[in-house]
Amino acid sequence: MVARLLWRARTKLAVVATAVGGGAAAATIATSDDPQRALKVCTTVPVRLIRDSITAATIAFDYEYSLFGLPEGSPERSRVKHEVHVRCARRLQELCFRNGGLYIKLGQHIGQLEYLVPHEYVQIMRESMLNRCPVSSYEQVCEVFKKELGRTPNEVFDEFEPIPIASASLAQVHTARTRDGQKVAVKVQHTHMTDTAAADQATVEFVVNTLHRIFPSFDYRWLVEEVREGLPQELDFVVEAKNSEKCMDNFRKLSPHIADYVYAPMVYWDLSTSKLLTMEFIDGAQINDVKTIQRLGIRPNEVARLRKRKPQLGLIFSDVKAIKENSVKLGAGEDLYALFAGILTMRPWNRIIDSSVDHLVIKGDEGERSELQVPKPNRRARPKRPA
Repeated sequence: MVARLLWRARTKLAVVATAVGGGAAAATIATSDDPQRALKVCTTVPVRLIRDSITAATIAFDYEYSLFGLPEGSPERSRVKHEVHVRCARRLQELCFRNGGLYIKLGQHIGQLEYLVPHEYVQIMRESMLNRCPVSSYEQVCEVFKKELGRTPNEVFDEFEPIPIASASLAQVHTARTRDGQKVAVKVQHTHMTDTAAADQATVEFVVNTLHRIFPSFDYRWLVEEVREGLPQELDFVVEAKNSEKCMDNFRKLSPHIADYVYAPMVYWDLSTSKLLTMEFIDGAQINDVKTIQRLGIRPNEVARLRKRKPQLGLIFSDVKAIKENSVKLGAGEDLYALFAGILTMRPWNRIIDSSVDHLVIKGDEGERSELQVPKPNRRARPKRPA
């Protein structure tokens, strides 16, 4: 009976996915200005849609079946739920790897949602997604340059390194030298992101909404909303460039005492578009590269102290009013203060406002300690809230 129900759910989603994908493919190829690219998209997206449907149905059913009849809050339910979380996180991980593109970014995003999704998902995604990023060929990079600037990299720059120095889910970075001799970092969006991002987004949204109708308790529509709002901005490098300048403006206005110690690389606006971002190249060291840090004349223990600091925004994390005020000041809005605090601290909301602990930003003496966690019991004097 159980197997039959699962089979019906998976088959139903697969049939609907095939019908939707096939009809959309024919219409897209017929009306496209670039039939070759449209054919590539339309032969890829339906396969992903079927994979999505089967994986999502399996995950939803696993939760429904495995937890059925187990009392809420019982040790048995907690144990089983942990096992289901691990199984389903592995399934989602495999789906992201097989589909690639937007799905890698989605997996990385889930790995940062410690304040919203189960720990098992966060841990599994963090372990795998950061080291499995795609790399575009030099021919694909040239294709992006021709479409964005009308010229190849060698025509735009005096020198251009064809092998990227880094690659992420959405783009990769090359070093180059401008005609006037300045070394720059050039961020180039992966062509497959441009080709399939919108279709992949629509596919994920379709599957999540359909599953919610079949399994009402499986409700990840909030994640779809978050991707829908954030992805277009992440795919537009002009937004990223403007944000880097806005970041410096915010430091100058809100934290002028540390603005001189923060630097954002200069943007070369004439060599930047929504899919290409050219910025001043700044060499540095990984925060865990002790030998290079020492070679630069910096003491590792100073870096460690700096790494532990939290932005001094006047937040006392057990004070909801202060969190709201700073959320508004930084443009996150008063209605998103809980999410703002969760992202800032990488803690769930209930831990941020935990009344048993105060998170006090104070002036340190030796080593300039910037944060102490002081238990509330036996508290006699409370430092003044930073301005």
